[in-house]
Amino acid sequence: MKTGVTVMPEYFQNEGVDGVVERLAAAKVDMIATSPYVMEPSNEKDGGREPPVDAGAGSVRLLDRTLWGKRELFVKTAPSFDPDKKLYNGLRYQPAAPNGLTFREGGVIKAFLRAAQARHIQTYLQVQAAIPPGYRVQFGGPLDDDKPRLPDGRVPPKRLANNGSLASPHIIDYTVALTRDLVKTYPDIDGIRFDWPEYPPYFLDDVFLDFNPHCAQAATRMGFDFGKMQRAALDLYQLVHGGLTNRLLERMADLDGGRQTILSSLIDNPALLDWLRFKGALVSELAQRLRDAIPGRIALAFGVFPPPFGTVSGMQYSALARYASALHVKLYTMHWPVIFRFYADAIMKANPGLNEELLCRFLAQLLEIQDPPYAARVSDYRYPEPDEAHPVGRDAQMRKIRDAQRAAGSTPVFAFVHGYGPVSDFKRRLEIGRAASQHGVWINRYGYLRNEKIALLKPTE
Repeated sequence: MKTGVTVMPEYFQNEGVDGVVERLAAAKVDMIATSPYVMEPSNEKDGGREPPVDAGAGSVRLLDRTLWGKRELFVKTAPSFDPDKKLYNGLRYQPAAPNGLTFREGGVIKAFLRAAQARHIQTYLQVQAAIPPGYRVQFGGPLDDDKPRLPDGRVPPKRLANNGSLASPHIIDYTVALTRDLVKTYPDIDGIRFDWPEYPPYFLDDVFLDFNPHCAQAATRMGFDFGKMQRAALDLYQLVHGGLTNRLLERMADLDGGRQTILSSLIDNPALLDWLRFKGALVSELAQRLRDAIPGRIALAFGVFPPPFGTVSGMQYSALARYASALHVKLYTMHWPVIFRFYADAIMKANPGLNEELLCRFLAQLLEIQDPPYAARVSDYRYPEPDEAHPVGRDAQMRKIRDAQRAAGSTPVFAFVHGYGPVSDFKRRLEIGRAASQHGVWINRYGYLRNEKIALLKPTE
């Protein structure tokens, strides 16, 4: 049973490499992941908020461990290394240029690798799978031609994850080039973890991606009928955005959570099933390209959404497991009530007259974020405050990890527990993650781990 912690580079800069690594080594941490960038304070105009605001919902978040003396601030970043431009020749996307920050602070990543490996701690680099330049979620994104699109051709007006289309050769080629560059620059790493190698379904519109023109070409190459998938997805989109009735919700919110109704719909309209399979095929193709770009001695891991979110994100665990050394399945439980709220608000707005309690019961059963009894009002679902327990169920979390492990077969599935929240609730969720996974847990992120939480990481004898 292993324990890993994601430590963003700014904490090595603020607390010192040896200070961070010694603290985690004392807690018997086996693995540490970081990212290939460095950071400095900025202002609201030129920087991004740390911690991230998560489309506004996460503005309540504060760091447990300060950065430059603050629990919230605006920052900017630079790559921690000087990219090899030859690897990116002719590509649409190019790596961020190194600057003074790179040359002043970039050596902190190699210093971390040396310090961790001296203490026999495995080291990982985490990068974004489809957000060029890929070093960090908040800084980057695709050009318009490479943005995922809805079945009517529109780019969703609001997104939390700025991922590009997984069918875009420009996105994939850049990610492969970045991977080769990282392996060349940091040859002693034990593994690379790619975050969001999928279509993260934070908003309701995200569920209905992706119909970018690149997808039409990829579908033809893979043997899918793009036109049929597009029409089926558009019909479903229109049903959800104006065609829902209380009678239909009653059928969907019965004791089986509507699974039989959903299964019957997929059987009756196999183009919908093909669309879900197609998204999974895009994810698997990306994974294969990344595996081919990494020497066999380096582990390939993916940080992914749990069931049932993975059904619509493109996360077919059994297929992805063929290329992965491990899957890190996210129990980012502060996000789950917000996703619920985003979905419910959009559905209520598009379908006036729906019974709110009925909708809440249906979504709670479908998303499996709580154990019964379920909250009856949409307003009950929101981003938890820093000292507020996450409103999620033990059984729901356990099922997500175990379902993913069954699908992944022999490929290890780690429970990826988030550090945000009060100590008592973190302890509860850490214990759930360890009970759910036979392999261990990863913790995201060090910035939310006050010393009392770090003490909890040490396994009990």
